[in-house]
Amino acid sequence: MTSQADPARSQTAPPAFPVTVATPLLKHIKTWDEYPGRFEAVARVELRPRVSGYVDQVNFKEGSTVKQGDLLFTLDKRPFEIAVESAKAEVARAKAQVDFAKADVDRAAPLVESKALSEQVFEQRRSTLGVAEAQVMSAAAQLRSAQLNLEWAEVRAPISGRISDKKIDVGNLVLGGQVNSTLMATIVTTDPIHFVFDASEADYMRYARLNQSGVRPSSRVAANPVRVKLADESEWSHEGVMDFVDNAFNQRSGTIRGRAILSNKDDLLTPGLFARIALYGGDVDAFLIPDTAIISDQARKIVYTVNADDVIAATPVTLGQMYEGLRVIKAGLKADDRVVIEGVANPAVRPGTKVAPTNGTIKPVEKTAQN
Repeated sequence: MTSQADPARSQTAPPAFPVTVATPLLKHIKTWDEYPGRFEAVARVELRPRVSGYVDQVNFKEGSTVKQGDLLFTLDKRPFEIAVESAKAEVARAKAQVDFAKADVDRAAPLVESKALSEQVFEQRRSTLGVAEAQVMSAAAQLRSAQLNLEWAEVRAPISGRISDKKIDVGNLVLGGQVNSTLMATIVTTDPIHFVFDASEADYMRYARLNQSGVRPSSRVAANPVRVKLADESEWSHEGVMDFVDNAFNQRSGTIRGRAILSNKDDLLTPGLFARIALYGGDVDAFLIPDTAIISDQARKIVYTVNADDVIAATPVTLGQMYEGLRVIKAGLKADDRVVIEGVANPAVRPGTKVAPTNGTIKPVEKTAQN
């Protein structure tokens, strides 16, 4: 009995995986560059006494808001009051000497005309009067100095702002003057407030080129807009403007310091607080794709594109900001690239895989604070 051979099994290629592809969305947008930084007070004052003395009173609540001119510390005034009284007495004594010397000159004047008194003696009496008048001026200056020291025995707020805790207690001796004076407290202003950050050399050169071409003015001459986002915030809810760019790069870090100023009416922003700033970087034509289409490949970001043979290729890209719910692609894509926007999560979809692409469309999905 003759056996018949089994028919040959047909060899078929595995089916192509379905994916959705779309060309990048091209839009004219405002670009925003993000930097980390910290808030700083516009003004900060170390409160130190101008005169030495014992602390008699502390007249503020630690951590409270104070106004310019508020009484903060009171030193023992008694030594300064005594000095004022002594200076007043010296002024009175000097004035009495002036009165006597003036009367002496008045009496001598007719005697000189009648030759009963020599010119030399008369000039001596006039000189005595001049010395007495100078002593009055000196005594008056000492009185003003004593009164000023008495005034400085009350340590008042030089600026309005929030005060720290007291660094010295009642009963302690504080040293005044310009050298080794005692730190009593610090005051920082809170509204408005500065935000300080560092930008790289590449960013600085890009801004400089934009300024030269007239696309974006330099922040040294224009109040370019900024937006700030705190660590617990998802939106850029604090707005301000640039008000300073440093005059040189930091030689160690290779960065240049920038500073913005923001309103702080609700006192939420505090000096030293960490946040992120978005700085206006000019208007550009940019490609946008969904953030879900981006894949992390070790230290780089890639997107999957489909070539003319419907084969997946990995395309490295440089990411920018989020705009209307889409991710800005700074570099890496072309206008006719077919980007995989659906199906990326399938582990079988990887570079070199044959796919069955379906055409889709990239559309904005939301409005953000940076529109």
